[in-house]
Amino acid sequence: MYIKTLQHSGLVVRDLEKSRWFYGTVLGMQEVPRPANFTFSGAWFQGGDSQLHLILERDTTAPAGFVDAGPAKHTGLATHLAFEVHDLAAVKSRLEQHGIAILGGPMLRGDGIEQMYFQDPDGYLLECFQWIGAETQQQAVERAAIHE
Repeated sequence: MYIKTLQHSGLVVRDLEKSRWFYGTVLGMQEVPRPANFTFSGAWFQGGDSQLHLILERDTTAPAGFVDAGPAKHTGLATHLAFEVHDLAAVKSRLEQHGIAILGGPMLRGDGIEQMYFQDPDGYLLECFQWIGAETQQQAVERAAIHE
């Protein structure tokens, strides 16, 4: 089996409008149309070639949000979603501008990446990261393939 890409992730949210504001306004993702036959409330967002599908909690049996990750939320050593960005400092500034607390970072990961962690309105742990070293993502993939 070969997995080509992770096309989307789905998150159950408590307040759809608050999540729309967060993912659309704060993170700058573009809201895209959902299939017309969907009878449950939600919203889809596009960032690059990936999508995030939000499902309103009242229309499902799944609870919204993550359980508190405790101290792990400061380092990302917990379940999280990661978004690659071009300018981590700009993302940090935008989050702070909207009153979103930075939980961890910015910090170096050790492989040419700088990362930081924060939470969405439902407590989902999110990471934004940027390649900052001389090593590009393609070089890291090629280096990893040599050691397989």
